[in-house]
Amino acid sequence: MSEFAVERTGVTLAGEEAGEGTPVVLAHGLTATRRYVVMGSRALERGGHRVVAYDARGHGRSSPAPAPEDYAYEALAADLLALLDDRGIERAVLAGASMGAHTAVRLALDHGDRVAGLVLVTPAYTPEGEHADLERWDALSEGLRRGGVEGFVDAYGDPGVPDAWRATVTKVLRQRLAAHECPDAVADALRAVPRSRPFEDWAELAELALPCMVVTSRDEADPGHPHAVGERYAEAIPGAELASEAPGASPLAWQGGQLSKVVADLAARVAA
Repeated sequence: MSEFAVERTGVTLAGEEAGEGTPVVLAHGLTATRRYVVMGSRALERGGHRVVAYDARGHGRSSPAPAPEDYAYEALAADLLALLDDRGIERAVLAGASMGAHTAVRLALDHGDRVAGLVLVTPAYTPEGEHADLERWDALSEGLRRGGVEGFVDAYGDPGVPDAWRATVTKVLRQRLAAHECPDAVADALRAVPRSRPFEDWAELAELALPCMVVTSRDEADPGHPHAVGERYAEAIPGAELASEAPGASPLAWQGGQLSKVVADLAARVAA
């Protein structure tokens, strides 16, 4: 594994790369870091893929945006394009979780020639905005800014998942939030990203004529990323397929090895 840094208009993106073969770029979700797409699994690089993972602006080891509001999807997609250019990748399979999924969609809409395939993990954005609880996002932002990791966890409150997963969710929240070098930048992103729109209408997704897999979680395990929203993405993107865990099982999106297999299967289709 080798680490790298990409410079773009006042932002330094920190990342890492390993393996050879079909390029796969991993894009994480809001408040996460590059580890939290395939959860540290190394199955993709061992399976013959060139895996590039990076911390989004303001997250992990990447530097903050030049302004507190500069976390819109237009900027996030431009960062991803700069990363592809920097690493010399003409076309890649993009595997993104939540914010990372929306970023990948925006890049594919703007620069479809650079995207070989998409794996959209637990997308939550809808043009109608019915799941965009801005008051809650703002409360999480203030909790982090004023109280650090524990302030965020307190603001998050009851995760609303079955008892079997409750401790795991809280533990992962703490681990993710503790991994950021600039917590105030994450607090800025918590306000800005939910107010941004990666696309304006479902009809735009019909332009994405490329292999696509949408990975959803059941609502009881991950109420913040509704299963029905993932279904809507799969319906809107021509030929997209849907994958999820069995009812009552641990979410597929939480299982790094199994999620890596989904990504590898799509990358194999691209290579063929």
